[in-house]
Amino acid sequence: MDNKVLIDIEKARGEVIRVEVGEFKGKKLLHIRTWYTNEAGELAPTKKGVALSYEQFQKFKSIIGAVDDIMKNE
Repeated sequence: MDNKVLIDIEKARGEVIRVEVGEFKGKKLLHIRTWYTNEAGELAPTKKGVALSYEQFQKFKSIIGAVDDIMKNE
């Protein structure tokens, strides 16, 4: 399976937060990682990020509504 980029969220100074689904050692993972623009002008991944298994993503997904409520009310 090739990685499927879902969204690039602009950060600053040529950096983006990339959200993608990919596979590592036969296991599908959701990657949320900071990427930067290298000297060649191409996006390259940094070590800053997280990879979630499907089970971890389900736990994360369960609190999205609460996060939305907190962020829009503060």
